[in-house]
Amino acid sequence: MNWDDLRIVAAVRDEGTYAGASARLRIDETTVGRRLARIERALGLRLFEAVDGLRKPTRQCETVLAHVQAMAGQVAEINKVGESLPGLTGRFRIASTNAVAEELLSPRAGDFLAGNPGLSVQLLTSSENVKFSRWEADLAIRLRKPDKGDFTISKLAEVRLYLIEPATEADVDPVVCGYSDELGAIPESQYLKARGLHQRARCISDNVRVIRRMIGSHQAVGILPEYSCQELLADRRLRATLLPQRRDVWLLVQNHLKRDPAARAVIDWVRDCFQEVSNL
Repeated sequence: MNWDDLRIVAAVRDEGTYAGASARLRIDETTVGRRLARIERALGLRLFEAVDGLRKPTRQCETVLAHVQAMAGQVAEINKVGESLPGLTGRFRIASTNAVAEELLSPRAGDFLAGNPGLSVQLLTSSENVKFSRWEADLAIRLRKPDKGDFTISKLAEVRLYLIEPATEADVDPVVCGYSDELGAIPESQYLKARGLHQRARCISDNVRVIRRMIGSHQAVGILPEYSCQELLADRRLRATLLPQRRDVWLLVQNHLKRDPAARAVIDWVRDCFQEVSNL
């Protein structure tokens, strides 16, 4: 006995004939009769009687049909399960700097997560790179391109950089904000060196927020990515110079996630976060 056979019992009851049930279920009339006979043998009872050319259910058949109706209701509920569940599910760890997480990802995370109730993101923030090769993250946003690795690397953005300094001369030279020697290869450090400012740096930090606060005091000069200095660009007491160099941003993805639909949704969201500040 199976669900398809039980549906035939209900169809014969509703239509009153084998021919009507056949048309309703889109199967041969002989198949209707054969399956109905199989159920009667299995149950050891007669389901229908011929009355005035129609098939009338017996009392035992009405009992069977009550259970069939209950089963049909359960089948309908099963079909609705897919409607109530989110289309994409998964939890993804995204490693980035504090500034990227605070300025670009977190302001846009609410809308993304609201539209994808089955997804969760864990933002791992640090000035140090996570051990991506040791599976400490699923995706990583890097400000320097890794030399190699067993993961997929793609350029995420080219971010504009601004040199920001006090707009008017002061009695005391502004404090130069620079980066540590470990970051000597980044465009910000290279530009400061070319301007002769690197060796004069008196505030050294790898934290963009620190440099932004220093510049916001109107007593310092430094370089910031566009996504971290919008308020400073509108400050008339400061002068901003757009640098010809751009800061390349790279996206690292674990290879096994490249074709995962949920991961692709997260990747597309990360790219959208950078779209407004990217020069690509």
